[in-house]
Amino acid sequence: MTVDDYLSKEGQTFTSDWFEMTQERVNQFADLTQDHNFIHVDVERSKAETPFGGTIAHGYFTLSMLAHLGETCLPGMPPDAIPMNYGFEKLRFSAPVPVGKRIRAHFKLAKIEERKPGQWLSHWDVTVEVEDQEAPAIRAHWLTLFIVAG
Repeated sequence: MTVDDYLSKEGQTFTSDWFEMTQERVNQFADLTQDHNFIHVDVERSKAETPFGGTIAHGYFTLSMLAHLGETCLPGMPPDAIPMNYGFEKLRFSAPVPVGKRIRAHFKLAKIEERKPGQWLSHWDVTVEVEDQEAPAIRAHWLTLFIVAG
């Protein structure tokens, strides 16, 4: 793919594959981040003491899956491009992700702007959908930068 091919994707929406939020994955994320809040790791207590009916995935775990979800659907980069996260203009955790549900992301390439020669900033409107749930888990405006080496 060339830079022009990538630029031609502006305005298009891409939908990822589904990804299952298992309790094992949530527990691993809790261990890595040292966030062992019972709403994420204690199934019985979460059933008894929360309105969620069981454990829920960490919001930051769901957010961290954008890279993987994007890999399943986003257009390729030019072969000599170096892609990087640049940040978020807006980020909202709109609804919890119950453990055992699947998520997928919808990425709309809202705008691409050339910052300086060889550098493009991509603006993505992202919604993370939860299987069988009306409210999305995440709504975000994600910025990614790619630099063409050379």
